[in-house]
Amino acid sequence: MRFLLVAATTFEVRPILDRLTLIGRQDDYLSLYQYHSHFIDVLIPGIGMVPTAYHLGRQLAVQQYDLAINAGIAGTFNKSLPIGTVVNVVEDCVPELGAEDGDRFLSVFELGLSDPDAHPYHGGKLTVEPILSEILKKYTIIGKLPYVKAITSNTVRGNGESIDRILRISPADIESMEGAAFFYACLSGRVPCLQIRSISNLVEERDKSRWNLDLALKNLNRILWKMVTSPTLGN
Repeated sequence: MRFLLVAATTFEVRPILDRLTLIGRQDDYLSLYQYHSHFIDVLIPGIGMVPTAYHLGRQLAVQQYDLAINAGIAGTFNKSLPIGTVVNVVEDCVPELGAEDGDRFLSVFELGLSDPDAHPYHGGKLTVEPILSEILKKYTIIGKLPYVKAITSNTVRGNGESIDRILRISPADIESMEGAAFFYACLSGRVPCLQIRSISNLVEERDKSRWNLDLALKNLNRILWKMVTSPTLGN
């Protein structure tokens, strides 16, 4: 098996990297690891959609993968998801891609600038649900994770008015800064993909004293380790 593990920062996946065998570094962004017969290419493009889109697109053009995984931490709008919960993102989007019309927001699809059902979109969303059934045959642990909907933004929210406004545009469970770019590249290239996020905080008025990065990272890397070490068992 050849995996591509994509994370915005090394910090988020350091625990699993420390348990793998490093076999080489291609450049500042891509490192090559191995665990028994499995090869894990680790891409660290940086924070945000722009570097993710560029570096991921470049890599997918030169290497085929059995599975690409976007892993990281995330904030949640959904108070029923406890801090530390690892979730499987099945739908993502860029909710602010469009134009303001007075007090209204019009998406690029509503403006007629893009077809909401042109590949890789379905109804203006990027969704991986159609390919999950095949992935779950190998990784049953993924089926045990809560399925969530996400938004991808350039700005992590910490303002009540901003939070309310974005949820009116696109209701979601979590937010990240890279997920939609990852999905767009993988779905466009028809690469089997998963976006696995661990909840570090509620999306609310910014208060880092209420965050738990340690727990989120511990749980995220525990799931990743199970996938890499027992892909045919997934338990």
